[in-house]
Amino acid sequence: MADESNDTKWIRREILYSGRVQGVGFRYTTCHVAKDFDVKGYVRNLADGRVELVVEGSDAEIDRFQCGILNALNRNIRDVSAFERGATGEFRGFDVRY
Repeated sequence: MADESNDTKWIRREILYSGRVQGVGFRYTTCHVAKDFDVKGYVRNLADGRVELVVEGSDAEIDRFQCGILNALNRNIRDVSAFERGATGEFRGFDVRY
């Protein structure tokens, strides 16, 4: 069952970042930013040079989290694509996956 906080429905957003996003501390910066938000999930590098972010939380909290990532890493990001699905509740926290 999906996690819910304060009766707010949680969603899952899968986000792909492209640009100069590998080898620049993108994953670790994203984990640091995540500590300020009520979100769970992971970030990882993909073989094609993009970074994948899978995050669950309320729609508004994920929006704020994404803004935090952009504030910290905007100079490295060329393109962002996102897909929403129902939250699975499978995550215990937020971390880097390899």
